[in-house]
Amino acid sequence: MIPGLRKEYNERFTNEKYEAFIEDLSNIYPGHLEFRIAETPVFIPKEFTQKMLSACESIIDIISKPSYQDQSENAIPASLYVPNEDSHPQFIAFDFGICYNEQGELEPQLIEMQGFPSLFAWQVFVADTHQKHFAWPKNFSPYLNGLDRESYLALLQKIIIEDTPVENVILLEILPHQQKTRVDFYATKELLGIETVCITELIKEGRQLFYLRNGEKTPVKRIYNRVIFDDLFQQSAEIQEKGKIFQEELDVTWIPHPNWFYRLSKYTLPFIDHPYVPHTQFLDKILNLPVDLENYVVKPLFSFAGQGVIIDVTEQDIQNIKDPGNWIIQRKVNYAPVIETPGENAKAEIRLFYFWEPGADRPISASNLARLSKGKMVGVRYNQDKNWVGGSFCLFEN
Repeated sequence: MIPGLRKEYNERFTNEKYEAFIEDLSNIYPGHLEFRIAETPVFIPKEFTQKMLSACESIIDIISKPSYQDQSENAIPASLYVPNEDSHPQFIAFDFGICYNEQGELEPQLIEMQGFPSLFAWQVFVADTHQKHFAWPKNFSPYLNGLDRESYLALLQKIIIEDTPVENVILLEILPHQQKTRVDFYATKELLGIETVCITELIKEGRQLFYLRNGEKTPVKRIYNRVIFDDLFQQSAEIQEKGKIFQEELDVTWIPHPNWFYRLSKYTLPFIDHPYVPHTQFLDKILNLPVDLENYVVKPLFSFAGQGVIIDVTEQDIQNIKDPGNWIIQRKVNYAPVIETPGENAKAEIRLFYFWEPGADRPISASNLARLSKGKMVGVRYNQDKNWVGGSFCLFEN
């Protein structure tokens, strides 16, 4: 995206440097890095960053209004409603594609958003390790809003832990040591000191939750929640039974509260009017299907990691959908194969991390991850036979 920097990076790149980078990264938690890391970061000029931030801020304007909770009440499936909801999510992730507009110019287009955590800790190690092996241009950083590594981690710690004793804060997941993102759980423990706990390990006594820490029953006061209900419902009956604690009144603080996974999601897109947010409608609200269906994509509201998305959509596909109220139809965006690599160019998607500090009126942009692709879908699971693809990060021009 910055031709001079891209040319310089590619000319200096060697497979030996990349292999050394991957070896170092893999050895942080040996045997646990299960997704591909791309050969390059994405260099983002200031103007492009500002366009993404403009879209994010317009969405934050909407969700910051008290009326948004009433507006988004139907986003939460009734059977999954969790009591004691906060007025806002502590974390938001905004996913943008780098796209061509009708004039052939590069611009961001919002693909999705989630009121849910991402790889907040792991990305620190990715950037640190990359910088050991590759030269970074001056005045570029993976952090936003004037943050650096130290202040970023201090903010993350303040949001997740606040002033609670660290032993009373847990990261909660389903079978965490089997998750492909488990390196982030281990990084969170290393950087913040909180234990990762499987939902099956929780002990409930009345409104209180406990877990065993070094064999000692320990109260849980704050839960850094990584459980996605869509994943929960694919588990055994025993695990699903343990998952019913979400619908119970508990003396815990959720970080973020699970309801925000639904309130701030694909469900929000039809309410947004912004040049960098593709036109989106609820499928059941469409009176007449677009005649140019090839320019649209259909997505289920309640899924994750791209599952269930129909890219080359037909009328028959839509007729086959039994619950159109749980789907959206979105104007397809033209991803730009803008990242020059050996062989074919790569497309890129950028995820901006927003953190909402306790007591603040609004969240702030903090850091990022990126994903490079040479296939139809962006994501590490869809490009396994390619190189110069996979997980990465952006370096933003200051």
